[in-house]
Amino acid sequence: MRILLTNDDGIHAEGLSVLEDIARQFSDDIWVVAPEVEQSGKSRALTLTDPVRVRQVSEKRFAVRGTPTDCVLLGLMELVDGDAPDLILSGVNRGQNIAEDTTYSGTIAAAMCGMQHGVRSIALSQSRGFQFPGSLPWDTSRIWGKKALGPVLDMNWPDNVVININFPDRAPEDVTGVEVTRQGFRDENIVHAEQRMDLRGDSYFWIGYRGKLSQPAEGTDLKAIYAGRVSISPLHVDLTHEDTLVSLRTGLANAWET
Repeated sequence: MRILLTNDDGIHAEGLSVLEDIARQFSDDIWVVAPEVEQSGKSRALTLTDPVRVRQVSEKRFAVRGTPTDCVLLGLMELVDGDAPDLILSGVNRGQNIAEDTTYSGTIAAAMCGMQHGVRSIALSQSRGFQFPGSLPWDTSRIWGKKALGPVLDMNWPDNVVININFPDRAPEDVTGVEVTRQGFRDENIVHAEQRMDLRGDSYFWIGYRGKLSQPAEGTDLKAIYAGRVSISPLHVDLTHEDTLVSLRTGLANAWET
């Protein structure tokens, strides 16, 4: 099996090293195409107005001056020699990608790009900051990676779906299991902007996350991570809300008749 690895934290990110450890338990044919620098929060951005430069780091390993989506596109179209990858793994992200975070995530966007090009794609993220400020147990994703990923790879899923795996912020021995979940939604917005002052007296803003827990429903990715379980969620790019689609078609059926 040929596997293409990418991420949004950059070519030197510790999570990418963890992902390589996981991937090599399934294959020796590993290619890496990752951003030169961190691209967190870039979502599905494409670099359309600047040249995209590529640096070959070593055999089968490339750093791209672009977004995670750029990396997957170049990996599939230009950089991976010979046969196309059978699988794309994106991550392991430094921080959870759950609930509405999934729409910001460059990690998940890279998987979405792979899916659109007909390659099975999985995003993996390591939750952090739940135990205490700065907690980030990489050994959890390293140890639980194969346990979570192996059964998923043995399954079939629709061509328009990516799999989103999140590991909890727990020591490996404290993980309480694996759960297949749906995407949750927080009951309060945790993204905020903080105004600060630089040393010249000019103001600027720093955008980030508040470490506030929500009250999630059972069966959601949020609830699983809070409870110390590995969360596995099927995601797709179709954002249509079906109930509203039906009500709009009914309620507006005659709205534009002349």
